Amino acid sequence: MYYSDAPRLLRPSAAEATPTHRSLFACLLLIVLAGSLPVFGSSPDSKRLVREAQRLNRDGLFDQAEVILRGVLETDPSHSAAKVELAFSLNKQRRVREAYDIVFPVVAAEPKNSRAFAVLGGVLLTAGRFREARIALRNSVVLNRREDLAWATAGLLDYYENRVEDSLANLREAIYYKPFEPDYLFAFAQVSARAEKFRDAADAYSRFLNVSSKSDTDRRERIKSLIGFLRFLGDRDNLYEIGGSTSTSVKFDLVGDRPIIQVKLNERREPYRFVLDTGSGISVISKTTAEDLKIREITRGGFAKGIGGDGRFEIVYGFLRQIEIGDVAVRNVPIYIRDFHSDAQRVDGYIGLAVISKFLATIDYGELSFSLTREANDRKAMDEASASFGLPLRLTSSGFLSGEVKLDGIENELNFIVDTGASISVISDRVANIDSIKQYENEYRHRVIGSAGVTENVPSYLLPKVTFGPYSRSQINAIALNLDVINEASGFEQAGILGGNFLKNYKLTFDFRNSRVTFASVVPEAEQPK
Repeated sequence: MYYSDAPRLLRPSAAEATPTHRSLFACLLLIVLAGSLPVFGSSPDSKRLVREAQRLNRDGLFDQAEVILRGVLETDPSHSAAKVELAFSLNKQRRVREAYDIVFPVVAAEPKNSRAFAVLGGVLLTAGRFREARIALRNSVVLNRREDLAWATAGLLDYYENRVEDSLANLREAIYYKPFEPDYLFAFAQVSARAEKFRDAADAYSRFLNVSSKSDTDRRERIKSLIGFLRFLGDRDNLYEIGGSTSTSVKFDLVGDRPIIQVKLNERREPYRFVLDTGSGISVISKTTAEDLKIREITRGGFAKGIGGDGRFEIVYGFLRQIEIGDVAVRNVPIYIRDFHSDAQRVDGYIGLAVISKFLATIDYGELSFSLTREANDRKAMDEASASFGLPLRLTSSGFLSGEVKLDGIENELNFIVDTGASISVISDRVANIDSIKQYENEYRHRVIGSAGVTENVPSYLLPKVTFGPYSRSQINAIALNLDVINEASGFEQAGILGGNFLKNYKLTFDFRNSRVTFASVVPEAEQPK
């Protein structure tokens, strides 16, 4: 039996009880305690249509479900179940504002509607409003312990905040109540892979394929390839096994505002040039490098989403016996193999988060050094520094690090990917179209080379001020890109990318265990290059 008390869901954290968030918490709590207002019955035909829309939502046919639900609401504008399911469908289409405007009035009018609270929690989570989302989800479960959607959404929230075991417990709870829900199985597979429980992940993805719609053939091919790779990994012991010294420090070249280090691969004596890339979960090597090392592909199939070109690239999985960074060695490393689209800045690969997250990792742009440590004294000092000065980071479904960034001209903080592998910062085209940001567009156009190819004539903006926590920089160049390919898989909306032209002003220490990063300025604001 899958069952969990899941205390993280049911108990407010200290952050959620701060004055900033008490008003919304009180509002949602009062809605629950107020007692329900009268709810009018629905006709049998409208109930049938809502069930049909739920089936379409389950199969991922959200636009078709939307048509049916809007038809129900034309006939009966007060049909709350149709409103709740419509909000769910709109949220899946990432039309978050519309979804919120539909579901919140239902929560207010029907304060004992656990499904409405669960959908509201999902909408708030997609919008990146984590604290408010947890409040809504907690209320949903208080009203109905068996509200599967609330448990599943709480599992995703925990995953994004790097509480992997809590995430798995909440997702098991959701699957216990609804064992054949594709979304829950898919999420459980993702989180199991993150926990390096590869057999569990492969089994969950297989169950997902058995119960999900057959219409998205490319996605199914991608998952079949992934299942093969996960089963390969599940048969191997000691992935990411660490050897050599407990700490090391190496110099890097800063090329195009990207840190590039020299590494040794598979006991070869000659070094290879790798970008330190916090914008990639898995490490990547070029096809040329793979051929040089005689690395065979493990599986291939389907296409991954990325920036540039047509927005996708073929998935080919491989396996490195060893990566050496200075005096540290990491053995048995899963990798992507793909084409690289530029010869101007020749690199052989990218070191992703799955490797460097095994350590405390420091990128010092002032000293041009990269340090890794597992020493106990360093860990103790970092735990203390993180608690006092660290800025929180979240992990997207697709493995990116995300933090809250403030732009001058926009009132609310926005979620930005923190990406040392990006030479320039990025704002989404949606942010670029906000009136308060449009005025900062300049005449320069950029050629952008991404994982999926090349995009020409990309517009750029000179942002007057960019702030991450207490750290601000003026006159930051940013390009505007369509980030839909990223947001389709991120789980919560990303409004931009904090790239090397911002990060190069700091010494960054990434504490992956506590999901935090500390900053120390290496370039005073007055001396910052324009």
